[in-house]
Amino acid sequence: MGSVGTPEILLVLVIALLLFGPTKLPELGKSLGRAIREFKKASAELQETIEREVDEVKRQASDAPASGSNSRGLDLPAGALPPPSSPMPAPPAPASDKEPPPPTEPR
Repeated sequence: MGSVGTPEILLVLVIALLLFGPTKLPELGKSLGRAIREFKKASAELQETIEREVDEVKRQASDAPASGSNSRGLDLPAGALPPPSSPMPAPPAPASDKEPPPPTEPR
């Protein structure tokens, strides 16, 4: 596929002029310019935020002890999360009128 050349751009402009008319075309151009400017601004802010977060994670990783052990004395590989300090609570048992069947012993 080739790139967009002068004849293609002129064709698009003529079609836009026929569709929107000479009074609406400048307004559409301004709106499109504002939208592109806002998009560029938002993407630059997002990129800066991501770079800050990456730098912060790198700084925290370099500040962490090199041995890989944590405050509980567990040896963890680099980047691994420690186990939770307390177990998760069990979900409540469903309320029923019947008594649960007795547990069966394996044969």
